[in-house]
Amino acid sequence: MITLYGCLRSRASRPWWLLTEAGVSFSHEPVIQAYRLADPAAADAPFNTASPGFLAINPQGQIPALVDDGLVLTESLAMTLYLARRYGGDLGPRDLAEEGQILQWAFLAGTAVEGPALDILFTLTRGEPETETGQARITAATAALARPCARIESHLAGSGDWLVGGRFTVADIALSECLRYAQPHPPALAAFPALRGWLARCHARPAFQAMMQAREAEPV
Repeated sequence: MITLYGCLRSRASRPWWLLTEAGVSFSHEPVIQAYRLADPAAADAPFNTASPGFLAINPQGQIPALVDDGLVLTESLAMTLYLARRYGGDLGPRDLAEEGQILQWAFLAGTAVEGPALDILFTLTRGEPETETGQARITAATAALARPCARIESHLAGSGDWLVGGRFTVADIALSECLRYAQPHPPALAAFPALRGWLARCHARPAFQAMMQAREAEPV
């Protein structure tokens, strides 16, 4: 039995989307971030990343975490790639070459895209975009995204609708979920029409829509 710990206002969205795409049954254990609570140790506090029960699963105290038949994984990209290989059928790689390509895009997402994309998101959500510091941060993050986005744009312009194998795969989930953080600042992606079209196709998928609806139903 698969159990996914976390909330969808976190990187738990990645394995959740994959499992939903694959039509795999799983149990969801809501866990929220301790920093969102006034007192995460209070007797009436919801299950959170500082709760002893959760720390027994992930001593690092971060979400998501995944348990599958005794296997515990605590990194969202690793668990999403694992789930694709084990349960995802054509969402995962068909051969070693495709595995290398999927890993390539997932690692690009985690190393070159997520950091600056999150800088944009956090600056906007913290109400700082009009400050001098906030503007400088967004400008720097947009510049940092330009190089990986140009790489993605070039690939998509020559490969069709999806990143690997001419079909939707876990690579599309991993990369689009990181790029989603930059979308609230349209100039960051404005120069990349093929990328924006691909992102729209990813977000039009019923499994993504279902994930976002569940996310919106969670407490803010």
